[in-house]
Amino acid sequence: MKLAEKICLITGGTRGIGAATAIALAGKGVKLALAARRMDTEALEMQQKIQDLGSSCHLIQADLSQALDAQRCVEEIVRRYGGIDILVHSAGGPAGGSLLELTPEKWHAAFDVHLHAVFHLCQASVPHMKQRSEGAIILISSSAGIRSLKTNIAYQTVKGALPHLTRALAFELADSNIRVNCVAPGIIRTAFHASMPSEVRQFNLTNRIPLHREGTPEQVASLIAELIGNDYITGETVSIDGGLTMRIA
Repeated sequence: MKLAEKICLITGGTRGIGAATAIALAGKGVKLALAARRMDTEALEMQQKIQDLGSSCHLIQADLSQALDAQRCVEEIVRRYGGIDILVHSAGGPAGGSLLELTPEKWHAAFDVHLHAVFHLCQASVPHMKQRSEGAIILISSSAGIRSLKTNIAYQTVKGALPHLTRALAFELADSNIRVNCVAPGIIRTAFHASMPSEVRQFNLTNRIPLHREGTPEQVASLIAELIGNDYITGETVSIDGGLTMRIA
C-alpha cells in the first residue's frame, strides 16, 4: 500500500503507541483522524505536531466502549475526507484484578473497549474500504495476551482474543484486498507502564526481557507502519517485546 494521501483513523491516537503511530504515518503523507476520550491540551498539542509535519489531522472525541461512538468515528472521518483506508485500534487501558476481585462491570468494560470496539469499528469501516478496493487494519494486542499474568484476568483475556480475531478478519476480508494484522507489544515506555514499581521494573529488565531494555512507542509505531505498507502480510500477530514472550519463565 502506498501511504501518501491515504486516510487513517487511529483510536487512542493522542498518547503512547497511538500518538507515535500517528507521527510515523504523518511523516509518510497519511491524512489522519485521531479518536480520544478527552479533547484536552494533550490532544490539541498532538494535532499541532501532525500539522507541523505537513499532514492533515482531525480530532474526534469518542468513548470507544460505546458502540455508537465507535460507529460515529468512522462516519466522521468519511465525512471529513471522503473515505477510510486504514484503521488502527490503539485505544485501551488497564483492566487489573484477579478472578475474585474483579467486578462484573470491570470485566464487561474491558471487553467493550478492547474487543467490542474492534467489531463496531470494523463493521463501520470495511464497507468504505471495499469501495476503495484496498484497506489495512491493525489491532494492538499485548504480550499479556500471549503469556499469562497474575491478577490481570480481564486484560489478558481480551488481549488474547485479538490475535484470533485478526486471523478471522484477515481470512474473511482477503478477497476484498483488506489486510488485517496485529501487534503484541511487551513492556513499552508509555504512561501505561509508568506506575510500575521501580523494583518490578528492574526485575523485568534483569530477568524477564532478554534484551534487558524497554521498548519505545516509536519502535512499535515503525512496525505498525511496516505492516500497513507491506501489502503481502495479513493475518499475522507480531510480537515486539525484546524477547519477553519467548522465555519459558
